[in-house]
Amino acid sequence: MTAAPLLEAVDVERIYRPGRDIEVHALRGVTLSVERGDHVAIRGSSGSGKSTLLNLLGALDRPTAGYVRYDGRDVRDLSDPELAELRNTTIGFVFQSFQLLPRLTALDNVALPLIYRSGTHRSRRDRALAALEAVGLSDRVRHRPSELSGGQQQRVAIARALVTEPALVLADEPTGNLDTATGLEIMALLEDLHEEQGTALVVITHEQHVAERARRQIELRDGEVTGEHVRVDPTPRRGAP
Repeated sequence: MTAAPLLEAVDVERIYRPGRDIEVHALRGVTLSVERGDHVAIRGSSGSGKSTLLNLLGALDRPTAGYVRYDGRDVRDLSDPELAELRNTTIGFVFQSFQLLPRLTALDNVALPLIYRSGTHRSRRDRALAALEAVGLSDRVRHRPSELSGGQQQRVAIARALVTEPALVLADEPTGNLDTATGLEIMALLEDLHEEQGTALVVITHEQHVAERARRQIELRDGEVTGEHVRVDPTPRRGAP
């Protein structure tokens, strides 16, 4: 029997009701799947529904209709504690605005997701150190976000996403707040870690050159999937677009 996809969204709709007799259809019947170890880019312009889809894929929100499954488990059937456990054990998030706590060091920011795991303070610290070393920041562990460049802050965010050894990393516009050269470095880093660790990588982006690096590109427009392209050669592009 064929194993279930790591992540599956089927006929997903998301409707917001901001006021009386007002409905906003952010997603309209989106269907997609992500296999273990996959590399997918979801591309669309502002207002296409990318952020809404990210929230659903990351189990941060529930669909109005349709369903999202992880390893065959329907997110709708999970309690709030079970959803929190899913996000902490299976999914790593990388945000455009980094989402680092300003008063914490890089080491403490990376170790933060491990607070909800069993283990000693020393073991959490060691795992956070290893994650920072993996992203090339072993010499910045005591620095706070204000003492780091934008690229370094994004590396800390990537280390935080990977420290729990998730099956999937969701990256929301990971190059959006970076200059072109730094953005390319961050994408290369994400791709290297994806290949080395076998983690599935889903990148939400509006940039064509970022989307083209993925094995699969999914086009989103006005809340609908309008196309999908699979690269023949999945080798990540290291150079400039």
